[in-house]
Amino acid sequence: MKIRNISGILSVSCLVVIGLVNKPIDVNAQLTKAPDFQFLKYNNPGLTVDLGVGLWAWPIPIDYDEDGDMDLVVSSQGKPFNGVYLFENTSGDKNPVFAKPVLLAKSIKDIQVSFIDGKPRFTVPGAELINFTKTFAKEKKKLFPADSIMKDIKGRNRFNQWKLVDYDHDGDVDIVVGVDDWIDYGWDNAYDKKGNWTNGPLHGYVYLIENQNGNYVNKGRIKAGGKELDVYGAPTPNFADFDGDGDLDLICGEFLDKLTYFENFGTKEKPVYAQGRHLANDAGVIKMDLEMIIPVSVDWDKDGHVDLVVGDEDGRVAFIENTGKVKNGMPQFKSPVYFKQEADNVKFGALVTPFSTDWDGDGDEDIICGNSAGHIAFIENLGGYNGMPRWAAPKLLQSDGKVIRIQAGNNASIQGPAEAKWGYTTLSVADWDGDGPKDLIVNSIWGKVVWYKNTGTKTAPKLAKEQQVNVDWGNSAVPKPTWNWWSPEPKSLVTQWRTTPYAIDWNKDGLTDLVMLDTGGYLSYFERFKKGNELLLKQPKRIFQATDFAGYNGNHKVTDSLAGLIRLNTLKFGASGRRKFTIVDWDLDGKPDILVNSINVSLMKNMGVKNGLVQLKDQGLLAELVLAGHDTSPTTVDWNKDGIPDLLVGAEDGHIYYLPNPEKKK
Repeated sequence: MKIRNISGILSVSCLVVIGLVNKPIDVNAQLTKAPDFQFLKYNNPGLTVDLGVGLWAWPIPIDYDEDGDMDLVVSSQGKPFNGVYLFENTSGDKNPVFAKPVLLAKSIKDIQVSFIDGKPRFTVPGAELINFTKTFAKEKKKLFPADSIMKDIKGRNRFNQWKLVDYDHDGDVDIVVGVDDWIDYGWDNAYDKKGNWTNGPLHGYVYLIENQNGNYVNKGRIKAGGKELDVYGAPTPNFADFDGDGDLDLICGEFLDKLTYFENFGTKEKPVYAQGRHLANDAGVIKMDLEMIIPVSVDWDKDGHVDLVVGDEDGRVAFIENTGKVKNGMPQFKSPVYFKQEADNVKFGALVTPFSTDWDGDGDEDIICGNSAGHIAFIENLGGYNGMPRWAAPKLLQSDGKVIRIQAGNNASIQGPAEAKWGYTTLSVADWDGDGPKDLIVNSIWGKVVWYKNTGTKTAPKLAKEQQVNVDWGNSAVPKPTWNWWSPEPKSLVTQWRTTPYAIDWNKDGLTDLVMLDTGGYLSYFERFKKGNELLLKQPKRIFQATDFAGYNGNHKVTDSLAGLIRLNTLKFGASGRRKFTIVDWDLDGKPDILVNSINVSLMKNMGVKNGLVQLKDQGLLAELVLAGHDTSPTTVDWNKDGIPDLLVGAEDGHIYYLPNPEKKK
């Protein structure tokens, strides 16, 4: 098999045409010029799905095309679907079905929009963007040295958000800056033996840079409740008269999922802010579905009340409507409603983990997939459309009548409580208990392998309550990664987090085995056997040997350049695990190869068995397009039923990419 030269690695961001003047580009047309991976399309005219870009949605709600209604421009980072995208409002409704996205420009980090006298103005750290809708980030006007704010930040910083507002109602435009500081939070591996986080919280501060007769002066951190305002990271400040009393209040976002309201009980000219309260309505505290939220204040529906348009981590954007009512001193907002778009590229959250299987028993291959939010979805193959499948919108799977969502909570993520809403579900589909219908085998942020029994039929699946996957550990203690603060249940399988539990009858004895990473990061074989009336896994065996490179990190970069037992991740703590793979005879030589995540997907070719060990040789990347900043997740398909496996890959941007196999049957 010929492996392509990777010296010309592409990303979508480098496909942007230089010299745009208010002229959108079709990102899909650009990507189709790439020599390898292509978007998997819904191919389903008339279907609507959640509006979404790639990783991290930074919304810019404006009337981009000046036709009188509000469009949505969104900046997105991550790989490869990064850039500034336009979603056109073609109906004029406050909850429209937006048109498919078109690429306008390269991604603009930390971009913010502020409305001054009803007109949008656009800022990045230290500068205002001039002629934004024509030149985007090319023309900048310096406002104030950005590093003057950052001198106060002692730890890691991820958000640096500059906005414009007449803070003191004196007729000129001031600057407010939201920044986070991770100095007390640190990073990972800081739980005590009881699961308490021993480091501190995230911090999110807001600074005022006052316009004094045309000169900007840094007045320091804004106070609320008599002390420095401090929210849980990513403050994204929004000043507006939210409660309708004529002065400017403040709503901040945070790194997690909530919004904090600071009432101005001072005056227009001399604001004084009360202690913050989480924004709530009759249904409870208002929360977004995921994390790293980016709220923007704007009167979206033009009813005189300032609403919120909020970007979520997985690329979706929600509308939180201000009802104009006030209750217990708090403006009443409705719960988030996520915007919709015309279906285009198949997408499911962020870090999507697809697995191809005929889930509904109708003879074609569907997709079951997890994602960073901890959900699991069924994407149904509705039949052919112009030579490719036509897909339904993702449908969240239920277990025991409840939607499956595995989350870290306060202490399941080794990287700390700031990751409470993440789940990172990754999975296989197989008949785990040998009764006929296909079951679900799942790993997640916990590193705890579980399964969901299909109590329905082959054509009408129904999933029972979660159960642990059982291993016969004998008299040994149940192993776990050394950094896990919590102890596994008896017989359970707990290994490295965010790694594929690949279910396969490896030894062809009719029982479904498991291949996955063990607690030390080694690729291992868990053989299935029957003990009395119970199906159990045997303790793992390290049967996979590298002929060249034995050790890797989570992105498949070599850490051990000698031959030996394959350790797919040699790192520890938060850098551990993160390996996704599938097993398939990719090169059609009759031996099962392993396709593993890398910057896209790499082939570990099966060279045969020697001394009982499967010899694997790293053959490098299968294509050129960079799909990963974090990781990818491969599966294989055979939609044309020619017996040759093709590749389907979930990327961090939540999209799924397709690559035909260049091999031909011998």
